[in-house]
Amino acid sequence: MGTYNFDQMIKRTGTSCVKWDETKSVFGYGDVLPMWVADMDFQAPYEVTAAIKEKMEHGIYGYTSVPSSNSEAVVSWLMKRHDWNVEKDWLSYISGVVPALSAAIQSLTEQNDKVIVFSPVYYPFYDMINLNGRKVVTSPLRFENGRYSMDMDHFESMIDEDVKLLLLCNPHNPGGTVWSKEELKQLGDICVKHQIKVVADEIHGDHVLKGHSYTPFASISEAFAQISVTCIAPTKTFNIAGLQAAVMVIPNKSIRESINLFQMKQGTIMLNAFGIVAMEAAYRHGDTWLGEVLEYIEGNMEIAIEFINRELPSLKVAKPEGTYLLWIDCRTLNLKDEQIKHLLLEKGKLAVDFGKKFGVEGDGFIRMNVACPKETLLDGLNRLKKALT
Repeated sequence: MGTYNFDQMIKRTGTSCVKWDETKSVFGYGDVLPMWVADMDFQAPYEVTAAIKEKMEHGIYGYTSVPSSNSEAVVSWLMKRHDWNVEKDWLSYISGVVPALSAAIQSLTEQNDKVIVFSPVYYPFYDMINLNGRKVVTSPLRFENGRYSMDMDHFESMIDEDVKLLLLCNPHNPGGTVWSKEELKQLGDICVKHQIKVVADEIHGDHVLKGHSYTPFASISEAFAQISVTCIAPTKTFNIAGLQAAVMVIPNKSIRESINLFQMKQGTIMLNAFGIVAMEAAYRHGDTWLGEVLEYIEGNMEIAIEFINRELPSLKVAKPEGTYLLWIDCRTLNLKDEQIKHLLLEKGKLAVDFGKKFGVEGDGFIRMNVACPKETLLDGLNRLKKALT
């Protein structure tokens, strides 16, 4: 028996929760079980709650700087968990990873420059490129035996003088692939050769399942470090996304100063006071909670995969290497994205993320979040069965 009870059902409706309270506005249905937004239905570590409570009881919530102790906690976490030796002055703080992607795009590229992504991929990648007036270039991933791989030859063939930046998702969302050091090295060598900067969304780096190992892209070599912006956060790891606190690790001084200047122009130079204390508490004291939640999620993955293989054999699903997201291949149903969406929402009363929003290569897939109590998971799986049989 662990320290934490992840079977506990905690009511999230009526708390301004995007995942549970916004299904009507997002899907058109308010009576669906939400297994879409990538946050967990688990309480944060006790130490995080205690740190927030202490800050709250102080009663003064004025302008708050990020203390050096916070940076020390980040540096220590990256070394302890991922064997990555980071210096404190490489760290730049920002409210979230998506704002970090936007800041990097605006700082490191010009209007109409091209930004390359591997598709399918986390859909804000496309939004941040398009909304900032840059052009999306896609290199489709290969999908074999439930795992994605990069087509390095195709990727390199897409690079021309207008491609300035790669947005990399490591580990991969939605597919759950944890890129190996060898894959990342091959990719990085191409980027160095063509002088392509790499902005790596590595927010899922702490959520890696047994038998796999996450390698920060920038940790592989000095050359890779000098072309990279690594975006991390405790928010995904410890389920504190609403506190909006993230970190950009930027070893290259010129790149770091460029992004910091952009943030100053935007006036986004401070974090929320509660986000700061939560971040430090999570990175200093969150090991036990993370170990237990990973074990629980691993169990949920096994339950879900066994259920789908037994009850929905026409679907294809493989255990991901990382994240708490299950990427389910529904293409043998010969249904379009909209048809799958209709069945799940109307017949099954189940809200998941539908594949096409991650790029055209995601058409025919669905993404299900299994970071929830087993009772919720089983309810969702039965709804999936009802919808597709």
